[in-house]
Amino acid sequence: MNSSNHRQDAATRAPLREHVADSVRRYLRDLDGCDTDDLYSIALRELEIPLFAEVLKHCDGNQSRAAAMLGIHRATLRKKLRDYSMA
Repeated sequence: MNSSNHRQDAATRAPLREHVADSVRRYLRDLDGCDTDDLYSIALRELEIPLFAEVLKHCDGNQSRAAAMLGIHRATLRKKLRDYSMA
């Protein structure tokens, strides 16, 4: 089986939301009883940074194509890239 088929099989076995849920459960467990008051912001940042990086890489750095693939406006992508010091 080539790596492309392997990635497709893995994706059909475990949807992205399951990976996210596993990560959130692990994060909450690792808090070990401590509270956090900014989990939504933390989670968005931790998801968006690698999401943008990988989609941009996939699109050979073309921000218009990446924004279209993400379903957001190019200006929104550019702002978020600046916010995350990725531009």
